[in-house]
Amino acid sequence: MMRAIATFAYVGLIPVAPGTFGSLAAIPVAWGLHWLGGFPLVVAATLAVFWVGLVATRAVTAGAAEHDPGSIVIDEVAGQFIALWPLSAGLWFASVAPHVFPWPGWVGAFLLFRLFDIWKPWPVSWADGMHTPLGVMLDDVIAGLMAAVCVAIAAGISHGLMGT
Repeated sequence: MMRAIATFAYVGLIPVAPGTFGSLAAIPVAWGLHWLGGFPLVVAATLAVFWVGLVATRAVTAGAAEHDPGSIVIDEVAGQFIALWPLSAGLWFASVAPHVFPWPGWVGAFLLFRLFDIWKPWPVSWADGMHTPLGVMLDDVIAGLMAAVCVAIAAGISHGLMGT
């Protein structure tokens, strides 16, 4: 069970770019959560994924030589959910129909999250260097927060300054 959670229903076992596929798999799940319960459900699910992911990562890596195997992608799911917060929040607060999840927002959130997760600027690199289950989860949370800030700024420019 812990392996299924850590690999996000075995998406992490894809042999090429498992983190990218884990992030991609998180997007339709986040959309479904947004559709069902709006921004509050997306935030609650993010917190739940973080906690369950921490427990699963701890169980899967206990006694293993590698502290952050590529097959663990539940951390990417948490980070991708956070990167989508500005999109979900903006739509929810604007009372847009819950099935609407426009592509510029989720594509930008995906690309920015992957950029920060792969590039690992400080403080992402700091968390990644912890070499603990908390570090495994925390570096993606921070990358997700950095992506979310960029998505919010881009949305502000697009919808505020450019009036689209």
